Amino acid sequence: MIPDQWYALLEAKQVPPHRPVGVIRLGEKMVFWRDAQGKIACAVDQCPHRGAALSAGKLRGDCVECPFHGFQFNSTGLCTMIPANGRNAEVPQAFRLRAYPVIEKHGLVYVWWGEPRAEYPPLPEFDFMNDRRFVYATLRDRWKTHYSRAIENQLDVIHLPFVHSNTIGSSGKTLVNGPRYRVVEHPGGMDQLEFWFDNEVDHGQKALKPAEMPAPRDPPLIQFRFPNLWHNWLGDTFHLFIAFAPVDDESTKLYLRTYHTMRLPVARQIFELFGNLGNFYIERQDRRVVLTQRPLRTELRMGEKLIFGDAPIIEYRRRRQKLIGAD
Repeated sequence: MIPDQWYALLEAKQVPPHRPVGVIRLGEKMVFWRDAQGKIACAVDQCPHRGAALSAGKLRGDCVECPFHGFQFNSTGLCTMIPANGRNAEVPQAFRLRAYPVIEKHGLVYVWWGEPRAEYPPLPEFDFMNDRRFVYATLRDRWKTHYSRAIENQLDVIHLPFVHSNTIGSSGKTLVNGPRYRVVEHPGGMDQLEFWFDNEVDHGQKALKPAEMPAPRDPPLIQFRFPNLWHNWLGDTFHLFIAFAPVDDESTKLYLRTYHTMRLPVARQIFELFGNLGNFYIERQDRRVVLTQRPLRTELRMGEKLIFGDAPIIEYRRRRQKLIGAD
C-alpha cells in the first residue's frame, strides 16, 4: 500500500452508533466505533492484554470495551480503565492501543495510513462531491484481486468493445486515439490523474497519438485521485464514483456510487434501482476478466507488453511506485 495517504475504506453508515464494527482493511484487522458525540474512531482490532477482538465488545461512552476482561480504550488508543485493577487505578502506558486518525466526509470513512503528524494534508476528493445538489446510491462488491488491478481496469479504455460488447462498448469502437492525460498535483502526493480518449470504429485509419488529438475539454472524462478514488464525468448532473478499499493483498472492496440530482422520492428510487442494476451488470463484466489476471498486484516493470493505449495505466504505475518509494 502507498504510505502516508488518506484512504476511503468504508461507508459511514456501516458504522452504527450502538456497537463496534470489525473489518479487514489495508491488510489489518480494524475496529470502528462512534463515541458519545457520534464521531468515528478506528484502531487495531486486538486488545493488547490477551488478544481478543475489540469488535466483539461493547461501547461504553466514548470507549470500546474488550469483551474478555472489560478493558476500555478511547479514540486515541489510550486505555482508560482496567476493571480488575479498580476504576481509580493508574493504567500503564504499555496498554495503549494503536489508533488511526479518521475523518468522516461525503458519507465515507477516511483513514490515515502512515506515521502520525501534527498536521495532515487535505482529504482526496472531487469537486462535485461537495455540491449539495447531488444525492447518490451505492453498490458494493468484493473483488478477489489486489486493488491496483481493480483501479487499472477503470483506467483501461482498450477493453471496452471486448469486455462490454453488449453494453457500454457495443458500438464496436476498437481503435483508440490517444489517450491524452495530465496530472494535477495536490498536497501529500494525493495527485489527480485526468485523461481523455476518443475511441473510433476502425475503417483502416491511423490512430492519433496524444499530441495529435484536439485540445482536451474540461472537465475530463476520467479522473483518478490517489490513493484509491475514481470518477467518471457523465454530465453536469450525473457522475460515477468508485472508492477502491484495499482489504488485503488479494482482495478489494468496491464502493460504486451513482451521483445524480433527482430528488423526487419515487422517481429517485426507480432511477437508483435501475442505475444499480445496470452498474452491477457492467461491473460484473469487468470482474469476470480482471479476476483472471496474474499476478494480482501490478508493478511498473513486471513483464507485461504495454501499448500506447495503456498510457494512463503506465502513468498510474509510475506514480504509485514513486509514492511507495520503490526503486
